[in-house]
Amino acid sequence: MLEKFRAQARGRRAARRTHADYTGGVYGSLLAASVVVGASTLGAFPRLELALLLLATGVVFWLAHVHAQLFGARMAQRTLNRATVLHVCREEWPIVEAAVPSTVAVLVSPLLGLDIQGAFWLALAVALISQMGWATAAARRAGAVPRQVVLTDAVNLVIGLLIVALKFALKH
Repeated sequence: MLEKFRAQARGRRAARRTHADYTGGVYGSLLAASVVVGASTLGAFPRLELALLLLATGVVFWLAHVHAQLFGARMAQRTLNRATVLHVCREEWPIVEAAVPSTVAVLVSPLLGLDIQGAFWLALAVALISQMGWATAAARRAGAVPRQVVLTDAVNLVIGLLIVALKFALKH
């Protein structure tokens, strides 16, 4: 009985990986990068405040996406139940997950000897690298040929460079 349960669980995990949607990860990484760029004046504990801002923004946008999915498209198609709500919550969770690497970068920046500006740049770099990683994984999972993967990376690099240009323009 236990082995049958484990086999079913492995099957469900494999199915989720096969049908993985990386949209939330790409979106969440861009969101994290924009939070770092937009966070100009922080108080007495800038690293902690930026880390909390990154996570809180990820959670708020995750909730917004869950709400939009549940009460936008899904409600029009079927009644809501616990399974549907949990499915949508899991489906949108990569938005929050995408904020974690930048948050960790901010929190470990003192161990790397970085001042607060260095922490901001590290968090931004991690967010943009994560964005490219999510997009590359999505392209490969979708069966893209190498040329399409390179194009995906190039587009995400341009988006990342636009975010860096915005950081320079805001001078913080």
